[in-house]
Amino acid sequence: MVTSEQMGKLESQILSSGFPVPALMEKVGQSMASWLLSQSCLLANGVVVLVGPGHNGGDGLVVARELFLAGISVSIWCPFSISRALTKEHLSHVNWLGIKQLKREPDVEDKALWIDAIFGLGQSRPMPELLANLFQERHRKRPGGLVSLDVPSGICSDTGQPFAGGGAVASFTLTVGLIKQGLVQDLALAYVGQLIRIDIGFKSKLLDLLPEKLLLRVLSSDLNTLRWPQPSLSASKYQRGRVLILAGSDEYRGAAFLALRGAISSGAGSIQALIPNVVADSLWEVAPEVVVSGTFSKETTENFWEECLSVKDLGRLDSILIGPGLGLSENNWNVAFKILKAFNGLLVLDADGLNQLAASSESWKWIKERAGPTWITPHLDEFRRLFPSIQSSFPLDAAIEASQLTGAGVLLKGAHSVIADPSGITWQLVHTAPWAARAGFGDLLAGFVAGAGALGMTSKRKLSCEVLAASAFLHAEAARICDKGSSPSAIADSLASLTKAIQSKSVRMDT
Repeated sequence: MVTSEQMGKLESQILSSGFPVPALMEKVGQSMASWLLSQSCLLANGVVVLVGPGHNGGDGLVVARELFLAGISVSIWCPFSISRALTKEHLSHVNWLGIKQLKREPDVEDKALWIDAIFGLGQSRPMPELLANLFQERHRKRPGGLVSLDVPSGICSDTGQPFAGGGAVASFTLTVGLIKQGLVQDLALAYVGQLIRIDIGFKSKLLDLLPEKLLLRVLSSDLNTLRWPQPSLSASKYQRGRVLILAGSDEYRGAAFLALRGAISSGAGSIQALIPNVVADSLWEVAPEVVVSGTFSKETTENFWEECLSVKDLGRLDSILIGPGLGLSENNWNVAFKILKAFNGLLVLDADGLNQLAASSESWKWIKERAGPTWITPHLDEFRRLFPSIQSSFPLDAAIEASQLTGAGVLLKGAHSVIADPSGITWQLVHTAPWAARAGFGDLLAGFVAGAGALGMTSKRKLSCEVLAASAFLHAEAARICDKGSSPSAIADSLASLTKAIQSKSVRMDT
């Protein structure tokens, strides 16, 4: 995925090669028109094209022409004086063809599809109030009755942030060339609708001109090429990832169990638990494969970390998860700092593990001092507590900054979660299941991440945040394809099946 600047540079490279600007506009507009003609239900009541002053308006006029020539009822409206010469030429031609040009704004209750070709890539200021109000009223009266070309008008193509006054609310956005990173951000989802990439034939030679560490979009088709940690084929259970999960409390008993189910789903070979007494008493009935290596009670406070961790031989573990459902007690993190600082394995901090770290005197700075790798999995509120000095209104940049500050892998959870590696490589999930945003889903993810990370510590490849990204992806994909419901318990079964299929495929590829 690219910024508006990166996309602009690619287009400049195409044009500097001798490819004419009119030809590029024709190619873009005809490709968009072709997609629209394949969606006959959208065009049944005709089309109104809202034409902007620049080249996005020119694309819209090419679309108007092609739909008109295909027999669709088309009219256009130009709320601004046309500023680009090429767009003026297309306007002259569609007028010559006899396409109706409206003298005033279209009726917001008209059943015809509106095509938003007002502002495209790189919009940097709000729309005029009249136009912003018109788009809002259209959405109220005819929700779903608008398609945007390239970027919905009123939306920043880099951040997804709507400008003051809001923007066009599209049922589809037909974006040109490469996906603009702002279009997949949580802030933009209500405006973008279904995102369709219009391919205009970039060659790999052009893509080589882009920076190495672009934001990578993670989508369902990546299942076909996913790289999953693969320990030796002859590895014993203790050589296939050893996980310790510290989770749960009297108030949040289920969090511990869901985190353990996530770890079980990962395929890790050995799973141990440090859990509340009230959970430990019945765990054997529902998860007999988990070894309870310690328990604690509601009364455990000052000596919590020493009682939980100091008796463990951490050198015999590959990953430790701390946090799901622990609650906000006044535990002395100074003891935890000393114990976990020297741990060479992977430390995963989630939920109240993050909240307790944020409340400590060391806060996030302690992460930099750890001997082993650290992954953190906050949602936005937890992130803000831990990193109060980081501007978090744009989660993508916030995750990258936090990763580079701490040296940790950061999974910033949202509708489209972001995964950032300290090296600068960043991933973002896009094909996600909004119906899975339910209590306990994050606990399942935390356990799965810890299990996958333990596998990664024992596999042939060096552990990297690609495993964290792959874990978040499989977790989201399991929710999307689960046919037994949207509860975390149902999704846990789907996740286990999906992971087994990926592991089997990895073994076949290796052999």
